[in-house]
Amino acid sequence: MVIVHVKHKDTSQFLYETTLKTPVETLITSLVAIYNGRLKIDRICSEMEELSKYGTLYPPEILGLTEEQVEEMKLEDTYGEKCLPMGGHAFNKDPIGRRNGKQPNKNMQEVLKKAIADAKEMISKKLVLQEKCLTMKVVQEAINLLKGAVTIVYPMKLPPHDVIRMEFENIEDLAGTQASLEVIDPTTAQIWFCGKEMYRDKLVGEYVGRIENCKVVMKITKRGSGPPCREPIMSEEDRKQMMLHAYRKQEELKKLAQDDDDNYLNSDWADGQNLKRTFHGLRNISWRP
Repeated sequence: MVIVHVKHKDTSQFLYETTLKTPVETLITSLVAIYNGRLKIDRICSEMEELSKYGTLYPPEILGLTEEQVEEMKLEDTYGEKCLPMGGHAFNKDPIGRRNGKQPNKNMQEVLKKAIADAKEMISKKLVLQEKCLTMKVVQEAINLLKGAVTIVYPMKLPPHDVIRMEFENIEDLAGTQASLEVIDPTTAQIWFCGKEMYRDKLVGEYVGRIENCKVVMKITKRGSGPPCREPIMSEEDRKQMMLHAYRKQEELKKLAQDDDDNYLNSDWADGQNLKRTFHGLRNISWRP
């Protein structure tokens, strides 16, 4: 099996297992699905953290309005009255006014937080260091884990306009958001190996060679972004260690320069005639009576 170390902008993403006979078209589709799936989980986790603090999202017609404007226009958060967390709630006002402030109780908060931590662990970049490959099945399991936690806390489901529910139902609208710039279109994605683009009508083995059991580094990019830049010779951590070593060496040289004097010549052990005077009894002679 060929282990693919997937990177994006010089940052390690995950490991993926494939074969030499796999079409590049199939490989690109799989890698992009996992890459976008990890982004989806990050977005859901971020919103679930807000959900555990401030409750469900206000409907679109209320978002961005002040409390006075909502009262004047006689708008109501009808879903906020129906979609309540299990076990009751406390009021915790959202400082940016996106959510209704109906915070779940501590037990339900723990359910959400544990699911978030477990899901992040399942798709963590640390898996690269642990030599563990990632699959779309694991990504889907992480999403199902988050969905199950939300269902436990909100058995009546979230409002249809809540971004978390839209993410679960795959109807999210990322237009105009920073997240839309991170997502890669599988139909136009490109992967690069050794600075060369891998064309979709070829096989993986035509690029990585004939040895099946190998590990290669591939980079994934959007079409039009050009070939990825070459990685630096040393990592940022290695560069810091080298600079630290150079600084310590410089300090040692400074200390040696300060101690470069001839005072040691006045010591007894540095006197070449000391032994002779000892034998002749010429040491510690006082001329005073």
